[in-house]
Amino acid sequence: MANKPLPAGSAPSADSLKTQMPARKVVKKTGAGILHDILVEEGVEVIFGYGGGAIMPTFDQFYKSPVRFILTRHEQGAGHMADGYSRATGKVGTAIVTSGPGATNLTTALATAYMDSIPMVAISGQVATAAIGNDAFQEADVVGVTRPVTKHNVLVKDVRDLPRTIREAYFIARTGRPGPVLVDLPKDVQVAALDIEDDGELNLPGYRPRSKGNMRQIRLAAEAINAAERPVLYVGGGVILAEAAEELRQLARQGNIPVTTTLLGMGAIDELSDEKLALHMLGMHGSAYANYAVQGCDLLIAVGARFDDRVTGKLETFAPQARIIHIDVDPSSIAKSVEVDIPVVGDAREVLLEMIPLIRYSERAAWFEQISRWKQRYPFTYQQKDDAIKPQYVIEQLSRLTEGQAIIATGVGQHQMWAAQFYRWRFPRQMITSGGLGTMGYGLPAAIGAAIGCPNRPVIDIDGDGSFLMTANELATAAQYNIPIKVVILNNHFQGMVRQWQELFFEKRYTATEMVNPNFARLAEAYGCKGLELRDPKDVPGVLEEMLNTPGPVVVDAHVAREENVYPMVAVGKSLHEMEMGGLS
Repeated sequence: MANKPLPAGSAPSADSLKTQMPARKVVKKTGAGILHDILVEEGVEVIFGYGGGAIMPTFDQFYKSPVRFILTRHEQGAGHMADGYSRATGKVGTAIVTSGPGATNLTTALATAYMDSIPMVAISGQVATAAIGNDAFQEADVVGVTRPVTKHNVLVKDVRDLPRTIREAYFIARTGRPGPVLVDLPKDVQVAALDIEDDGELNLPGYRPRSKGNMRQIRLAAEAINAAERPVLYVGGGVILAEAAEELRQLARQGNIPVTTTLLGMGAIDELSDEKLALHMLGMHGSAYANYAVQGCDLLIAVGARFDDRVTGKLETFAPQARIIHIDVDPSSIAKSVEVDIPVVGDAREVLLEMIPLIRYSERAAWFEQISRWKQRYPFTYQQKDDAIKPQYVIEQLSRLTEGQAIIATGVGQHQMWAAQFYRWRFPRQMITSGGLGTMGYGLPAAIGAAIGCPNRPVIDIDGDGSFLMTANELATAAQYNIPIKVVILNNHFQGMVRQWQELFFEKRYTATEMVNPNFARLAEAYGCKGLELRDPKDVPGVLEEMLNTPGPVVVDAHVAREENVYPMVAVGKSLHEMEMGGLS
């Protein structure tokens, strides 16, 4: 069974899988050999990981294997690479690490994937089953540690359960609401050799993800859309995961409905080709016109979004004039934080396919005139002077030079928000970033994973100095495998977003946010990558062009205005329309 993502919930059932898979002969193999063969069967092309004593029998299987193995420099990096690979390709990412600290180091990456519903399988080595619970060397209760941050996890105690467990891991990871799955594999199970009759069966009687939406609810939603005078489509990462971007664009065009996206929903609509419909990102650092449109709409159509607190602002005043339609594959997400009028449980793509024939075009002239006025009055803007490079200018030039065609990974912080605001997003799986967990250090390893998954696409990590330093050691991975990622560090020598809050809400008491950084260009050279420096605004286009045209991994250390802030900004506890504009209104 190929490791290809299916629309959520539309994967074959366990019973049908059993009948589709040919019966296998009785064979004698070790657990590690069984694991390797199932990974090949699942279509796994690349694995990211870091070895150790408890996982060595499994690592030995990759000595001569069709599966490409990428040795990372830290287990967190392995998890983020698998995550970035998954986001960029739509396939299930795979990471393998050893026991104890190897597995616990992976936990941050699992939590990142879990919050953003990214399909991923992690396999951790474990001490022998007889030693579990005896405080053995490099033992940890990995199942207990990772239970809150995985969709499913399991400790395999019997080699006879291994084939089914691995197949189930991939099936669970990619179906329904996707997510990470961890398989903890004791060393004795890896080396056990038994005659195993493997018929490819799955045993998941309680797992029946739903994909088809209720037609009555879909018709009610379509009627509400056709009757609305001021509708807004609010689009989240679920549209990207369900491969539903084309259907979303068709719905927006056919109904003439403006579209705002979350951070993870970027690329669901082409912000250049569909400029009239594009409201760009909404929320805490979203566009003023998106926030005003949401607050003034009479119908909010949420597709694959979960009404995150960074989107809604003060819940009591969110979209006060609107009826709300909520389409999501996860029934537990619907009405979790915001009451909805028309819930539709189902896979976003399948629901939109059923809904599109029911949607009528409406001119909505007054609504678009109002939106146009907001766009003209409150654009994303900045003032580039001669004395210091503005970070927004760097991103704007990147967008221009790449024509909005690059895959962009980011860390977390101010640079992430500037990237969202000033790069023009054109296609799904283009924005590779940590949304729900907000994981600093995500950008570099995720970019490596994305570049390995999409070798013919330019991949750029837009990063901050603080975020980059958390996983900078993965430059060694990029250099070893000659992964042609480009890294642009917006270096302000601060933990920028924290400093911004200290400026606005703590009377500029900059406590533990100023950073003394290394020379990032020289650091890159030390790792075997190309390093470039940027200090003068007039050099920005030329240096970025040099970066893009240089083969192999390149790092640009862009020294930007130190105390530049991200605006608009909705402060915690404020309503979505109560934005700080930074004097730019």
